[in-house]
Amino acid sequence: MADPNILQFAPFSSAVDAGFWHHFTQLKLDVLQLSEEPVSVYGSYVNTDPPGLPSRLCVEYDALNRTEASSKSYSALGTLINTNTVEEFRSRSKPDLLQTSAEQLWAAITSGSALEKPSVLASFLMFTFADLKKYHYYYWFAFPAFTLQKTFQLVRPPQSLATALSSQQISSLLSACASPGSEVDPGFFTVVQSGTEYTLHPLKDYPQLRTAAQGTEKEIYLGFSDPSTLPQNPGWPLRNLLTLVALKWSKESPLHKILCLRVRTKNGEKDGSYGLLVEVDLAGLVDCLSPTEMPPYLGWEKNERGKMGPRMVNLSANMDPTKLASSAVDLNLKLMMWRVAPELNLGIVRDTRCLLLGAGTLGCAVARCLMGWGVRNITLVDNGKVSYSNPVRQNLFTFDHCLNGGTHKATAAAEALKQIFPKVNSTGAVLSVPMPGHRVGESMLEQVREDVATLEKLVETHDALFLLMDSRESRWLPTLLGAAHKKLVLTAALGFDSFLVMRHGVRTSHKDGDTSDAATHTIPRGPIPGDMLGCYFCNDVVAPGDSTQDRTLDQQCTVTRPGMSYLAAAHVTELLVSILQHPDKGLAEAAVSEHGGASEGVLGPVPHSLRGFLGTHQLLTPASTAFQQCPACCDKVISAYRGEGFEFLLKVFNSSTYLEEVSGLSSLQQCVDDSQIWELSDEEDAGQ
Repeated sequence: MADPNILQFAPFSSAVDAGFWHHFTQLKLDVLQLSEEPVSVYGSYVNTDPPGLPSRLCVEYDALNRTEASSKSYSALGTLINTNTVEEFRSRSKPDLLQTSAEQLWAAITSGSALEKPSVLASFLMFTFADLKKYHYYYWFAFPAFTLQKTFQLVRPPQSLATALSSQQISSLLSACASPGSEVDPGFFTVVQSGTEYTLHPLKDYPQLRTAAQGTEKEIYLGFSDPSTLPQNPGWPLRNLLTLVALKWSKESPLHKILCLRVRTKNGEKDGSYGLLVEVDLAGLVDCLSPTEMPPYLGWEKNERGKMGPRMVNLSANMDPTKLASSAVDLNLKLMMWRVAPELNLGIVRDTRCLLLGAGTLGCAVARCLMGWGVRNITLVDNGKVSYSNPVRQNLFTFDHCLNGGTHKATAAAEALKQIFPKVNSTGAVLSVPMPGHRVGESMLEQVREDVATLEKLVETHDALFLLMDSRESRWLPTLLGAAHKKLVLTAALGFDSFLVMRHGVRTSHKDGDTSDAATHTIPRGPIPGDMLGCYFCNDVVAPGDSTQDRTLDQQCTVTRPGMSYLAAAHVTELLVSILQHPDKGLAEAAVSEHGGASEGVLGPVPHSLRGFLGTHQLLTPASTAFQQCPACCDKVISAYRGEGFEFLLKVFNSSTYLEEVSGLSSLQQCVDDSQIWELSDEEDAGQ
């Protein structure tokens, strides 16, 4: 049983990113070749891990090129020694390797360079052999530390900061650590307490600050960022820090207080109460240490079986750069699940087959956002070609796509997605979407019939449809097909300084010719269920028609502020993901008022629509029910499409007034005209 009066430390456990071995392979092939000279390698550790995890010393994918840690980790300087054969790896004297590392550490402590660069106190050795034929990598870590003749004696058992400090003091300490200053190493430092206020200073200032604080109410602490998650045991770096303190600063004042800083995030706020306050008495070590004589040392890491020996990783299955890219994409998403959103279902997002109708400004931006969420199946539909004005706003195209008359946008965008991420299944379909009011002549009939059949097949084989075209009537046929096949349909449309993003209601049932469906009549008092939400056309009282006639150049192009497309693309993508993460999926209800009341999914409530106004920097989330006479999604229109198929569509293409007759809009308009006549008659009677 461990002596409670002796301070014990949690050893480091190595964690090597798979991407590191890919970079190391290139270094071995292109630079090191047969050289076995030591190579600098950069490690890092954190003090934010939850309970149950070991104290990890991480070697990231860029560890051979980095020069400093990220803002959320702490530096560990290492040395990598690679052998050319597995026999040399096995036979090389491990005590000699560790001795060399220990001598370098001892020299840094005795010379004072460790005070100028305290991160050397967390130094490590990485001994490796790389079998590049099989992509087998053998490695053994050493974290050198010194074993002294006498142990580190505790004045009292370690206390949690929640017990030792007030919440105000902990908050002040965290604030000081958040901005330590350029001269302070965030891994090892001096802490000065004055009442409830804390300030951080360089480690080398510790003895002077202790002397200056004598006779005052100030408390001076040693501080370090503690990677340990154990309740009574600080991390391995403290062992070397105390060796330095015992050698240099304990002859006259052997009692020291150490703040072991650990920070965890709870409900979005940092919590430092899990740290430790350790008080040690180093008087018994002063006579055991001499700058001229290095004490004994240890440090080799045990392998996964708990024995002294190396580890091996087999990366033959994923050393292909394409597979590494896939792992990296997944990693960024999976990090969300660690703390922020543990209930995220990334699989359903990845497997959703997305059909993007329009491969222009919106289509390119939405495709990039979808890939960022890990979507693997994307089809883009467009019949246009890349022009010289496109690449600056449409981020999947380059100048080369404009040459020789321009490349088709759909195929160019699909290929660009593969260049960005080779594992994406992206295809482009060069296709014209037939539109109401755009007459179809005899010479075009077969081509239009073929386009409709292709679009129908695309809708059937995809899960989510994005309507990203630049004209109102071009959205009609995809809206109808999405409603008829019960698909998720999302629309994004741009104005000069405004945008609309919305999801269409998902029809769960359909009754041919039945206009008494409750979904089209009943207006709920609270949130609107997903199968009662309206579509893009449900607020219209006229059928879509040809809006391209007699248009000037500014009316033919999408004239909008450049940032609008990115805002709309981000919102429509996030809207899809929010739908997929909701337990009711497309049937998720939408709140009518700002006060909400709608059920929430993993990513919060799912609005019906978002209307953004860049001029006033406003975002509104209105919701509306489906319209009984909607020219795109009402029962009568869906029934006519299912009953007549292409013949019905052809009539609509040749005359948008036919669509008004089928949907009942013409009857509604007549009722309005009649009521106006009666109102006029009443006024005439009243005036007589």
